[in-house]
Amino acid sequence: MARARDRAGPRRRAGRRVRRGCRNAAEHAARAGAGGPCAAGAGQPLRTGVRARADGAAGQPPLRGGVRSDVNGVTSGARGTVVPAREPDAPRALYVHVPFCARRCSYCDFAVEAVRRPPTREWLDAIEAELRLRVAREGLGRLSLATVYVGGGTPSLLGVGALPALLDRIGTYADIAPGAEITAEANPESFTVALARDWRAAGINRVSLGAQTFHEGALRWMGRLHGADGPARAVAAAREAGFDNVSVDLIFGLPDRLGRDWGADLDRALGLEPEHVSLYGLTAEPGAPLGRWVAEGRERLPDEDTYAAQYLLAAERLTAAGFRHYEVSNFARPGRESRHNQVYWSGAPYLGLGPGAHSYLAGRRWWNVRSWAAYAAALGRGEVPEAGAETVEGAAARLERTWLALRTDQGFPLVAASQRQRRLAAQWAEQGWAVVIGDVLRLTPSGWLLLDRLAVELDDAA
Repeated sequence: MARARDRAGPRRRAGRRVRRGCRNAAEHAARAGAGGPCAAGAGQPLRTGVRARADGAAGQPPLRGGVRSDVNGVTSGARGTVVPAREPDAPRALYVHVPFCARRCSYCDFAVEAVRRPPTREWLDAIEAELRLRVAREGLGRLSLATVYVGGGTPSLLGVGALPALLDRIGTYADIAPGAEITAEANPESFTVALARDWRAAGINRVSLGAQTFHEGALRWMGRLHGADGPARAVAAAREAGFDNVSVDLIFGLPDRLGRDWGADLDRALGLEPEHVSLYGLTAEPGAPLGRWVAEGRERLPDEDTYAAQYLLAAERLTAAGFRHYEVSNFARPGRESRHNQVYWSGAPYLGLGPGAHSYLAGRRWWNVRSWAAYAAALGRGEVPEAGAETVEGAAARLERTWLALRTDQGFPLVAASQRQRRLAAQWAEQGWAVVIGDVLRLTPSGWLLLDRLAVELDDAA
């Protein structure tokens, strides 16, 4: 399900399309490498493209037994004793990636694998091993978590008992704070009442459902396994189990030839009465089947005007229905904003586990190998499954802060802005791309369509 995303935020180029919000840096964690971001949804941060619900920001080997670590008082063994965290900026947000799907969707380029039966026990062992190694390597001690996000891939494919076991293993190394937001992604076809009750009893209190569309032909074209009525059944299962915080994912910008009625999809989504809605604009990623189809001329995405019109229609309809458009891709009932994704957008530290997952701590961002087999093999050797890392500093850090500020309705503070930046803000307001309220610059939905370009322009004017 969460999503690949752009690891470092905007590049020095003009961006034209709204991407799936790198649910972003964690989704960033899953997709950039993921959310992200991607996938961020949710999820992991800064992810580009459509969030695949298979929603693998973003996040995949078999491992048994304890990985030895004697660093900073973290003892060896599968259930080692952990000292209290010493870092004042230790991550309070955890993303865990499930890299398994029953089928890969046509638009998906996430770190996922299509399997008939997911290796749940091996995955649990690997996630625990990585958490143990990361806590030791980073000197984190015992973590205190305010949010946990389990994305994919398709977490609901793991079945009853898997996520309660995951939370139990996490509990060996971390305390989950009272009132913490614990999210899990699900596909409608694998989210049953029994699974919903299992998750709710374990403490999971937020579900993100990959509806994507209610049009039968478009669902088949995507490779989705649920039908048009699947989201309604899944929401009913969530409500029966006691969930009062349900998010629904929708994809816009599908090929015109499919005949999908975007307005009708918005009506169906609102009829489900979710607390949160995430929008993802379809993109043809090179590593996905759709990317090949477009490159070979076998498929054609809608033009930019159609793409923008669908995004703006959704923004109008959802806000009219009482949703707060609090981030470029996300809408929430008051008080139901994704607390996990807001960690990514605020620049706070987060930890990502699983194939393709990203992490950010003390100015350093790293991401894991995408392959489940490579991820498992590294942990089996007692090694962290890191594929790469970068230090976010200087001009790159400033640009990322600008981009992150502009992508939410909290906006960009103008208190210390240059005269060039203030003139630019006034010009954008005249164009209808932004509003200036007090000393804060906020993009409008029309401005969010140009987010990457505007972030670069504002940063260059500093």
